[in-house]
Amino acid sequence: MIAFLKGRLAEKHPNRVIVDVGGVGYDVQVPLSTFYALGDPGAEVALRVHTHVREDALALFGFATPLELALFERLIAISGIGPRLALAVLSGIEPAELVRAVRGQDLARLTAIPGVGKKTAERISLELKHRLTPALEAEAGAAPAPMVEDSVSADVLSALLNLGYQRLPAEKAIAAVLKARPDAPFEQCLKEALRGMTRR
Repeated sequence: MIAFLKGRLAEKHPNRVIVDVGGVGYDVQVPLSTFYALGDPGAEVALRVHTHVREDALALFGFATPLELALFERLIAISGIGPRLALAVLSGIEPAELVRAVRGQDLARLTAIPGVGKKTAERISLELKHRLTPALEAEAGAAPAPMVEDSVSADVLSALLNLGYQRLPAEKAIAAVLKARPDAPFEQCLKEALRGMTRR
């Protein structure tokens, strides 16, 4: 079983990267949170890996942090949630925010994740809550807080979601704009966030 990969980033695509380890290329599926944490092709990378074995295939799922890996493995332990849906969940919400949503039984936030309906959100909320260890909750609590939902960021986020962008990259783009220009008005923030996302 492969548990860890360290090498050079040969290719990088949303939800999938290829890591060159000593001349061998490993095709690894990743959540968007990990995708944005990695450098450009050619950079050195280190990924924690979950090896998923089926009768007809062997798939590698990679994560930038222990928290992402732990949440992924707890998600796929829930009945009806496979690796692809677990990856979609981690692509639609920051790991620390997922822990907070589960702890607070925030079904509205969970159903806002693309691909997660009400029944799936209820199952995640109920079953994942029982799988959150004190150490995992402490690690999530130490993670960066989500973007402050002031009026400008909330309005820009709503606009980007309506344009079809995914929540996680949209939040990251808005946070980057507001970090550089905290007083940016709505129009400027939206324009620069869109510009930042098209460069990704």
